Amino acid sequence: MARYTGPKTKIARKFGEAIFGDDKAFEKRNYPPGQHGLAKKRGKKSEYAIQLMEKQKAKYTYGILEKQFRNLFEKAAASKGVTGEILLQLCEARLDNVVFRMGIAPSRRAARQIVTHRHITVNGEVVNVPSYHLKPGDKVAVREKSKSLESIERSLAASSHVYEWITWNNDTKEGTFVSVPQRIQITENIKEQLIVELYNK
Repeated sequence: MARYTGPKTKIARKFGEAIFGDDKAFEKRNYPPGQHGLAKKRGKKSEYAIQLMEKQKAKYTYGILEKQFRNLFEKAAASKGVTGEILLQLCEARLDNVVFRMGIAPSRRAARQIVTHRHITVNGEVVNVPSYHLKPGDKVAVREKSKSLESIERSLAASSHVYEWITWNNDTKEGTFVSVPQRIQITENIKEQLIVELYNK
């Protein structure tokens, strides 16, 4: 499966925020990368450049490449409701994202690896596709053989986030995708309307 595997801090510095989670290197150098990173940028960014940056930020945040992201946009555009909000909801309903949100993995990148290595079940069946789309009521759990994995134990012990749209039982290592999150429940700093405007040009 194709995915971005390049330097995370450099990308985070490009957008001016730690989009991949806690990053000590970013905290030390939270200015744009390159020789003139600290210098004041010349000129004003065009409307297109601003929209493109927002789309790239969303793609990097969720770890989705262009073709897959465009497919999600087209699915959102064909659905009833606000296209930008539905786009983010589709991103949030991905299995790798929910595994990350539940605290099973410390990052979405780690969550993808856990899923592809067959450590996760959905409704009792092993699913190794990170982009698998969850539906309300789906049960997500750590596979029985994988419950003692040190990396999973460590991540769950460090996790403190609580989300209204998912539940998690640390004893059974099982959770439920209760509902599709509303826009106000999605914590990512993404201006989805800019992405909609870019694709609609």
